[in-house]
Parts: sequence; C-alpha cells; structure tokens
Amino acid sequence: MASWGRWVYRFRWWVVILSALSLIPAAWLAQRGGHLITEIVPVQSQSMRAMDLIKKQLPPSMPSFGLILTSPTLTAGEPQFKALVEQAVEPLRGDPRVKSVSTAFDKAKVDSHHISKDGHSTIVNVQIKDYRADETTLAMKIYPALRAMVHCDKLAVVAFGALPETYDINVLTENDAKQAEMRVLPLVGLLLVFVFGSLVGAVLPLAAGLLAVTAGIACMLLLAQITPVLGFARNVVVMVGLGVAIDYSLFILSRFRRQVGTGSVADALAHTLATTGRAVLFSGTAVAVGLLSMMFLGLSHVGSMGLAGTIVVVLSVAYAMTFLPGLLAVLGPGVDSLKLPFTTGAQSSRSARFWHRLATTVMAHPWKVLLAASLFLILLGLPLIHIRLGAEAAAGLPLTAESRRGAALLHGQFDKIDTNPVIVIIRYPKSYSPLSVDHIERIYALSRWLAKLPGVNEVKSIVDLDPSITRKLYVQMYAPPMAPLPGGVRQILRKMVGRDIVMLVAQTSLPEASSKSFALVRLIRESHPPVGGQLMVTGSSAVRADFIATVGKNSPLVIGITVLATYLVLLPLLRSVLLPLKAVFVNVLSLSASYGALVWIFQEGHLAWLLHFTPGPIEAMTPIIMFCVLFGLSMDYEVLLLSSVREEYGKSCDNTRAVAAGLEQTGRTITGAAAIMALVLFAFGFADITAVKEMGIGMGIAVVVDATVVRCLLVPATMRLLGDWNWWAPDFLFGRGNRRCPTVPAGGIREVAWNPQAKRKIR
Repeated sequence: MASWGRWVYRFRWWVVILSALSLIPAAWLAQRGGHLITEIVPVQSQSMRAMDLIKKQLPPSMPSFGLILTSPTLTAGEPQFKALVEQAVEPLRGDPRVKSVSTAFDKAKVDSHHISKDGHSTIVNVQIKDYRADETTLAMKIYPALRAMVHCDKLAVVAFGALPETYDINVLTENDAKQAEMRVLPLVGLLLVFVFGSLVGAVLPLAAGLLAVTAGIACMLLLAQITPVLGFARNVVVMVGLGVAIDYSLFILSRFRRQVGTGSVADALAHTLATTGRAVLFSGTAVAVGLLSMMFLGLSHVGSMGLAGTIVVVLSVAYAMTFLPGLLAVLGPGVDSLKLPFTTGAQSSRSARFWHRLATTVMAHPWKVLLAASLFLILLGLPLIHIRLGAEAAAGLPLTAESRRGAALLHGQFDKIDTNPVIVIIRYPKSYSPLSVDHIERIYALSRWLAKLPGVNEVKSIVDLDPSITRKLYVQMYAPPMAPLPGGVRQILRKMVGRDIVMLVAQTSLPEASSKSFALVRLIRESHPPVGGQLMVTGSSAVRADFIATVGKNSPLVIGITVLATYLVLLPLLRSVLLPLKAVFVNVLSLSASYGALVWIFQEGHLAWLLHFTPGPIEAMTPIIMFCVLFGLSMDYEVLLLSSVREEYGKSCDNTRAVAAGLEQTGRTITGAAAIMALVLFAFGFADITAVKEMGIGMGIAVVVDATVVRCLLVPATMRLLGDWNWWAPDFLFGRGNRRCPTVPAGGIREVAWNPQAKRKIR
C-alpha cells in the first residue's frame, strides 16, 4: 500500500484525469435508464413449483388490470351512468393491444357483483393480448399507455391490480432514490464543511461519493442487461455507495491531514495508504461479503440487489484508492485551503480534550461502562420479541398511489368480488391419466371439501360445471373413451387439465397477505383429503406465505455465512483471534437494538404522523437485508478504531494506553463519518415506499448506535477488560513473531523492534 501511494503521487495528474473521465460514460449510462423488475418470489417453494407446472402444461392466462369508475351523483341504475362508463372505456375497445374489455353492463342484466355497495361505482376489467412479456415490461410500457386512454370529466377513475401496483412501485422506487440524493447532498456538504473547517477538504469526499454512486448506478444498469435486477437495487446503490464512499474518503483524508505536516507529500500519502488505506480495503471487503450473502436467501433477484451493492462498494474503495489520493498528491498541504471562520479542524484542541477525557473515563471504569452500555442496547432491542413479518406490497405504497387507492376501494365497496383465488394443483404419476375414474371421484371429493372451508366463496374445476351434475355423471362423462363434449366443457378441460396435472381454483375475497388467507393455504396443504397424487397450492396468498417462510428458513444460513466470512476478513487485519470475535458479538448486539427500534416505529406506529406510513407488520425482507448491509457497514468504524489501536499497541506494548490513544485519535473521525452515513440513510426515511423507509430509518439508527454507544463505549471497555489477550493468536496462524511484547500470554518473539516512546529495544 505504501508503494501504491508513492506510485499515485508520481502519476497524480494522470490518476485524477482518468478517474474524472470515467464519469462521462457512467453518467451517460445512468441517464439512459434500464429494465428493472419488482417481482420477488421464493424460487424453490411449493407455490413456485406449481406455477411452473401451470406455465408448462396449461394455456397462458392473459394479463389484465381493473378500473373502478365512480360518479359522485349518478348511480349504476341510471342510463346516463352506463353511457359515461361506455364513453370512458371506448378507446380501449379499439386498441390492438387489448383483448377484451368487460363491464357490468355487457349483458341484458346488470352484473351486481361489479357494482359497489353504494351504487356509485362499477368495475371494468381490461385484458391485454401480449402474454409473453414479463410483468414489469407490461406494467412500464403497455399499461401506462392504456391507462392514459381512460378518462372522463364526470367520472373518477382509479386502477387496481398487479400491473398498476408494479408500475407504482417502479416509479416510486426511482423517485425515492433521486429525492434522497437531492435532500441529502446539500446537508452532507454542510456537515463536511463543519468537520473539516475548509471548503477544499469538504469537497473531496463529496466528489468521491458522487463518482462512486454515478458509476455504481451505471454498472447496475449494465448488469440489468445481463440478468434481471430488482428495482430496489437503485436505493441500495445510493444508500450504500454514497455513505461508504464518503466514509472511506473521510478516513483517508483525516489521516493524510495529520501526516502531511510531518514530512513530504509523497511520504504522507504512502503512510496514509499503508495504514488507513489498508483498513479501508479490509472494511470494503467486509461490506461486500455482507451484501453478497443476499444471494443465499432463496428469493429471485434479491441476489442481484446484493451484487449491485457489492459493485458500488468496490467502486467506492477504488476511487478512495485512486481519485482521492491523486487529488491529495496534487493539493498537498493545500487540502486545508479556503478555511472558514467559526469552524474547527479535524483535531481541534477542544475535540482532543473531549476524546481524551472520554477515553480516560472508559479506561478507569470499564465494568460500569460495559454493563450500562449493554443494558441500554438490550432495552432498545426488547420490542424485537413482538416482531410480525408481512409481505403485502400495496400496504407499503403511499396513500396517494393509485393502485393502493384502487385496492382500498375494491375491498371496501366490492365485497362480492373474488379478488384472491387460491389455486390447487394435483400432479399424478406420469403413467396414470388425470381423468381416470378413481381420480375424478377424488377430485370431486376435494372440490366439495374446499367449498366448505372458511373464506371460500366458490370452487371452479372440471367437476363444478353445474350443481345438478352428480359425481356418477362426472365419472361417466370423463371415462374413456370420452364421448363428444359440448364446446364449453372442452374449453374448461383445456384450461384446467394438463398432461399429468389437474387444477382447481378456490375463489376467496380474503386479503392476499392476511393471516386468514395464510391459514387457508396452510389448511389445504396439511389437511386435504386423499387425492391420489401430489397436491400443491399456489396463488398470491400461497406465494406470500412461502416468501415469509423462505426468509425465515434461509436467514440462519445467510447470517452464518456473513458472520463467518466477516470474521475471516478481520482475522488477518487485526492478527488476533479474540478481536474479530468480539467485533461480531457487539455488532449483533447493536443490530438487535436497531431491530427493536424498527418494530417500535413501524409495527407499533409511534412515528407514523411524522414519516407518513400505515403501521403494520414489518416487510419480511427488511430485517435480513438490513443485516446483510449493516453487518459490513458496522465494520467501517470497528476497523478504523481497531487498526489505530493496533498501531499504537505496536509502539507502546501497553494495551490500556493503546486503546485510549486509538479512541482519542479516531473518535472525531468516527463521529463525523457516522453523522454523514446516518444523514444519508435517514434521508430515505421520507421515501414513499414503506419498505424503503424501514431500511433507511432502521439502518440510520443502527449507525448512530454503533458509532456512539458501541464504538466509543462498549468496544473500548471490553478491550480494557481483555487486556493483552486482545492480541492473542496461536503461533500457527501468524508465526511466533506476531506479537513483540513480553507481556503477551503465549508465544515467543523473534522480531526485534524499536519502541520510540520507551527509547529501548523490545524482543
């Protein structure tokens, strides 16, 4: 790293120019946009296996969306209301992209199911011809054009369904990222000016952060050309990229300012990268490991979000090792130019005295500090025991979103509409016909059993054609050789019978993500009568239930991989067995505190008036994504503090003095970096989508707790109590020369070092 610093100094102008020029293609790619998706499904679950069978063996269903047209004065029984509805939807009937438009007035008798309770609203269903395109393409390219065709001055029109919901999520996700950048950048700039006390020093980290985020978004869009990328990846790139890039630049810049007055610029840059630069490399690796562990969640496309986050972390480290050192080599002592009045430098005498007093207090009373800090974190985490997980996308949208207003109106005024079909698939061994006598009799029994379940309004299947047809008649009808059947029956058979599967649909009006719908899915899976084959349940409620179950099942694996990999990353940096273990433990403690705050705010709704959300279960994916992101981010401050302590310990061989000196030297930098990171994260607390709010607020609280209670109190206290055992490692890991101090409990020392403070040699 020292050699790299000298190389950058030698070619400083080329490094700066090439780094800056990389912004041009990145900005061009970022402006072009890309195809991001919103669908997250549990790929190996029963519901998705059943979906795959349906896609392979049954005719495709046409995508559709719904419209609710409302008149404040007219009712559905008035001819003028019908005329207005027909006038509003007429442009859709002639559009080549539309397969059908159905209203309550298509038949001689008005369909009462499509008329609201108060009689002032009606439902229109629109079917789209193109079933080959994925849902995101339909939602972003076809649906907006069709929706714009429907308008009427005398009727209020609101859309509902999967396509409007996907459209709203995509648009709001992109807007959330842009709005967060616009809110946070001016505030970050002001905070950097306060931290550094000079305009030049404040601009450098901000420039590195903008470079990293712009390049990260460009790479994310390139990745989207190769593999589907989740829309929330944009928010993760901005959150992580801006915070990490500025943090790393802040660490390096602070160290360079301390070194540049002690020798030449080249030496200062070499020493900075050999110490803080090395810590940044290891810290970036820890963050990348946490983000990459998302790939083991078993959820489609979530891994792409972790990969996009990893890319922006790599870019943040790259710019912190090239662009920023190049600028420092050019500026040299001029990094403190344009100082502002009434501001303080990075290590003012007042700041130094404060951190010295804090370090002295912690060192003098380690047990009291340890117990008080631990108790505080445990109390913060107590609400976690009441956490409830959910998976309802519409509830996470703002009240102003059209798809959410449509869903609310649908459930409030149209209770007779079956909006949540539970799909049951029976798969038979390939050597058996789905329409054998035994199978028809069991399908008949299953259908009647389903019809009696709570919440089921109607069952549609090949044995529910007409109430007057008996079981015996169904057996005779389908028995081989099958007699010629009416066209309607043949059409139903094509839609519901495949090579080795039969489909039944239990129609319900239960909310898709409600506990009652989940209980219905579970009851069908666990208590169904014998069917002679493999029964699988799918549909929206089944997918959501499997989503939550998959997160719960795979989270221990993701947590274990993240913890183990982070430990292995920190082991060679700190050259200690206990310090990485201690870092993992305190990270888990601080994360539990942030989870408790998350439950208190979003599930119990204590700040709903300020953040404008509807209280409810925590989005199932939020806690584990927070863990993956935060476990690495928390190591930023841990690595900076412990690297400084390790450096001081190498000089004095006095653990207490090294811990105090490390805290004194890095306390202000950690606090400033945490304030910037928290500011970036809290900016997402004012996003429109609740899941984004949860991640922003939850991770912001975790960063604040981590940089104050954990790094400034809990970590120094535990290190003071562990003493020289902090630096213990078996000889086979790093050799007998790992520790150079005679007070170390085990191992001998071969290396001879000079201790400048004690003016003597230490073996």
